[in-house]
Amino acid sequence: MLVRSTSPGAPPGFRVNETLDTIDVSGVRLPARRERRPVSFFNLLVVSVGVSADAFAVSLAQGVRVKAQVYRDALLVALTFGLFQAVMPLLGYLLGAQFSALIAPVDHWIAFGLLALIGGKMLWEAFRSHPDAAPSGRIRPRELLLLGIATSIDALAVGISFAFLDVDIVPAVVLIGVITFAVSFVGVALGHRVGTRFQKPAEIAGGLVLIGIGTKILLEHLLG
Repeated sequence: MLVRSTSPGAPPGFRVNETLDTIDVSGVRLPARRERRPVSFFNLLVVSVGVSADAFAVSLAQGVRVKAQVYRDALLVALTFGLFQAVMPLLGYLLGAQFSALIAPVDHWIAFGLLALIGGKMLWEAFRSHPDAAPSGRIRPRELLLLGIATSIDALAVGISFAFLDVDIVPAVVLIGVITFAVSFVGVALGHRVGTRFQKPAEIAGGLVLIGIGTKILLEHLLG
């Protein structure tokens, strides 16, 4: 804390225990450093659940496509989404506002493009397949990586905001990753249950969900 003093030899106008909001150095007023705002565990938990919502919805859509080895694919999806959701906020935290200036103008377009592309592909496959055709039931690794990027862009923005808050970043990103892992695993399992009963309608719904999430992200940035 900076104080002004009335001791002998002090510059005129300085008073005892008067806190300064700015420092005057050679005619240039510089802002004094303020403490960063702390973030509680409860708030981190809420943020973690919030950023994992899109991953859960996408996991449901992917679970519809799984025909065999459900738990293996659920584990693969959960690990991928959990890893991306943990790495992206860490990246945002490390790069801070400088990276925000580069990615902010296009982040919503990236998310929308990836989700709309994969969602459209799911719709196309659902409508073109014959009733007696045997679907592969596999989640393609390339698509999974693209979905991991698309669903974690919000987490990148959260990490950028963490750079300006009093956050212990390692426990924070671990919490986000663990919660995303859990909800993604459950999402794939639930999606599989729906998909085995209502295969074609569920695949159509899954594609529409991906396109809808991408549209939501785009509109939130354009209108908000």
